Amino acid sequence: MKTFFTFILTLLGLTSACGQQSYENVDVNQFAEMISDTNVVLIDVRTDSEYNEGHLENALNLDQAQDDFIEKSKAALSIDKTIAVYCRSGRRSANAAEKLAIEGYRCVNLNGGINAWKDAGKPVTSGLYEMDEFLTQRGKVVKFYALVHASIRLEYDGKEIMIDPVTKLGDKIIDYSGLSKADYIIVTHEHGDHFDKEAIKKLSKAQTQLVMNKRCSELYGTGSVLNNGDKIQLADNLLLEAVPAYNYSEGHTQFHPQGRDNGYVLTIDGLRIYIAGDTEDIPEMSELKDIDIAFLPCNQPYTMTIEQLVRAAMIIKPKVLFPYHYGRTDVTSISRKLEGMGIDVKIRHYE
Repeated sequence: MKTFFTFILTLLGLTSACGQQSYENVDVNQFAEMISDTNVVLIDVRTDSEYNEGHLENALNLDQAQDDFIEKSKAALSIDKTIAVYCRSGRRSANAAEKLAIEGYRCVNLNGGINAWKDAGKPVTSGLYEMDEFLTQRGKVVKFYALVHASIRLEYDGKEIMIDPVTKLGDKIIDYSGLSKADYIIVTHEHGDHFDKEAIKKLSKAQTQLVMNKRCSELYGTGSVLNNGDKIQLADNLLLEAVPAYNYSEGHTQFHPQGRDNGYVLTIDGLRIYIAGDTEDIPEMSELKDIDIAFLPCNQPYTMTIEQLVRAAMIIKPKVLFPYHYGRTDVTSISRKLEGMGIDVKIRHYE
């Protein structure tokens, strides 16, 4: 098989150079042999929703239907690597391979796509993360992905927004290799389950805008600093406001002292999203207005009890509530406790 693999790579170089054929179609077994080589980069050119339903291990997701497909590909793919491309049935990946070949890439397309791969009994990863979709005031889609603990990924209008990304939590490793680089990385505070230099570096590109509190900026060495009450216009229809996040219960104030850490209200085209960070049900929550979606933490002694979270939700009155940062806390009772309040409680597996 190694001889065949070497032959294919040679063929790709020759045919692309003479213009007779821009990419090569191969079957499942040939494709499997090729992607085991470190000189081959594997990309899944389906939508992110399809990708998250299951994909080939170590595949990078680049949706070929997006207008910036080539731009993102050039940023993510080395021209000296062979690009192995697949989609659902092989049609979209053939289109992507053609586009990439025009840009000078050596490409191999999987005949029959991931369907043929599955039919051959080859392994596919399970979906990475749970995803929810909401519409902005102008009808654009915002996608929310539950990553782990307090780490949230948002996607809007081709922009990638990461909240408190971490690479490791206990025994759990978060693999960002299949995700696009972030346009914005937002960090609430310095604790290791929220602030992770390695994750920030992995998700950053040259244009990534990093926003954090003062202490994290000092530790990381760069980043736009927001203090409680500060606002920053990230882009058209993207406004970020830092709000207080702290402990007030006796014996807990050392965990998150008042004035140091941030929660955030992110307004995306009129959709108002409250990411509370590590906090209790503090009085300042009464100042939050017109919240559509709220992420509220629930694990004492560091954040809120179930009762505190319920009180916070009744103060804020979000349309949708995601309990997060809940560790081993059983949050299933929250829906019942908020029944009749007009709040849609969504329990996602952030652990």
